[in-house]
Amino acid sequence: MGNKRSIADNVISFYTKYFAVWVVIGGILAYYFPAPFVKLKPAMSSFFALTMFGIGVAVSGDEFKNIIRKPVIVLIGCVSQFIIMPLGAFLLARIFKLEPELAVGLILTACAPGAMASNVMCYIGRADTAYSVSLTTVSTLLCPVLTPALTLLLAKSYLPVKFLPMFISVISMVVLPLFAGMTVRYLLGKRIDKILKIFPAISVTFIIFICSLVIALNQSYILMLTISVLISVLILNIYGMIAGYSVGSIFKLGTRRQRTLAIEIGMQNAGLGTVLALEHFSEKTALPAVIFVFVCILTASAMVEIWNRQKIPVS
Repeated sequence: MGNKRSIADNVISFYTKYFAVWVVIGGILAYYFPAPFVKLKPAMSSFFALTMFGIGVAVSGDEFKNIIRKPVIVLIGCVSQFIIMPLGAFLLARIFKLEPELAVGLILTACAPGAMASNVMCYIGRADTAYSVSLTTVSTLLCPVLTPALTLLLAKSYLPVKFLPMFISVISMVVLPLFAGMTVRYLLGKRIDKILKIFPAISVTFIIFICSLVIALNQSYILMLTISVLISVLILNIYGMIAGYSVGSIFKLGTRRQRTLAIEIGMQNAGLGTVLALEHFSEKTALPAVIFVFVCILTASAMVEIWNRQKIPVS
């Protein structure tokens, strides 16, 4: 029995670790066979809510103890997150003169909280995983207000942005499922530990599905994507990683937390950005978000590989 569980754990770990590969494969399949993915569009919000429920189950009380013990470093990370990326996206949209739908999509992506995938990347890259989870948790709890508010502030010159419907969407898809998962974790206690490893795999599965869905819905737009959109997304991602690492350096947080901020700020919850774009704007608006998913996964994977090859001591 123990051996079977070990094999299952290894399979789940392999699946989670190499989710960048599955995202690419899912995107290719969705492009050539869009119909099955498009049929699942009505269930998209429910799938995302289930993902957040799983994250809630996986979050332990220790993460919140870290927040309480060192609130200043969490504040530094969250303030940086919601300033660096939104302003960067706004400027890039102006510099590259993106058309309104794409500009709003880029800004909406940048206004999203930290990605759940960043926690996995921090673990693999020998960063401070507990700090990453704390940042992701707090930014996620703040996003019902900050994501629609910042999007309204920065994107209203491109398209009409409705704060309240977006606020309600984030509450229903993110906050309520997250707290429901945390409640289940509290009620079941250690009995839930045996199946905890499956929840990151579930999150990866739904990230793959969301990205694939956007590819399927935008099959006719994919080949029309301009190089300016691709470059602006890439620059936003790399700028976020460099700025995050620099913030950690300025505040002398140490190597591990500098790495955490680089990944946490550079990787946005573009899955949420995609869902919000599809619900409140258009399929085309969701394109920058899904491209960002591909880009940030690939760049973070490359950065983690570089860090793991370095022999300098991790502080």
